[in-house]
Amino acid sequence: MFRKADPAVQLKTAAEIAMMREAGKVVARTLDRLRAAVEPGMSTLDLDEIAERSIREAGAVPSFKGYYGFTGSICASVNEEVVHGIPRADKVLRRGDLISIDCGAILDGWHGDSAITVAVGETRAQDARLMEVCEEAMWRGIAELRPGNRLGDIGAAIDGYMRTQGRFGNVQEYGGHGIGTEMHMDPHVLNYGRRGKGQQLVEGMCLAIEPMANAGTRHVEQLDDGWTVVTRDGERSAHFEHSVAITADGPLVLTAREDNREYIARLGFPDPGF
Repeated sequence: MFRKADPAVQLKTAAEIAMMREAGKVVARTLDRLRAAVEPGMSTLDLDEIAERSIREAGAVPSFKGYYGFTGSICASVNEEVVHGIPRADKVLRRGDLISIDCGAILDGWHGDSAITVAVGETRAQDARLMEVCEEAMWRGIAELRPGNRLGDIGAAIDGYMRTQGRFGNVQEYGGHGIGTEMHMDPHVLNYGRRGKGQQLVEGMCLAIEPMANAGTRHVEQLDDGWTVVTRDGERSAHFEHSVAITADGPLVLTAREDNREYIARLGFPDPGF
């Protein structure tokens, strides 16, 4: 029996990682602006226009726009929409909604990719818990991004945490990915797995870690638009993502925002420079 070869992975120098952090800052600032802008009565296309303006004013280009025909600069996924929601003028936010916003930018040939989930106007207790579990699962996965660990350690950390938090569905059909001079690169990063299994992590790898947590079961399906992924049972979903570099000093969060400062300090990660 032959073991499947690990995919070749783009390794970055310290200088290239610094350039990726600059692309990540564009994404971080854009997500901050979008979080502040979210309010009832706004359409997801309104948010898309804010995002594109923010990205282009920074001298960058939206990663998503035109990607395999995708029409938006962000993915805007509301309530039961898990990922890849297409921004639309007729998709109007209502008080109490949840919106997951995924944003990518290219600066000087390097990509940044990050996602947040935001409550619109007010936060129901069950939604707050869903977002909390999903975001913490992401940080648990990021904490495994150290030289010598393996891809399975990331998935095991994410899935293991979710399983201890109650009946949340950990979406398995979609996951994280390598990132660098392209938005989606090898390796694919599962949000479940076994410790000690999978490709070994080495210094210079850059990975996007992005769990999706459903309030119901993990099962999802794609709509007829060819993009939008929804929960099969109609329950709400949350999505968080950061692009991260593996360094000798630990995980360097390339898309870190100011509101992540406490997490990064608590986990002992390298200071990404806010």
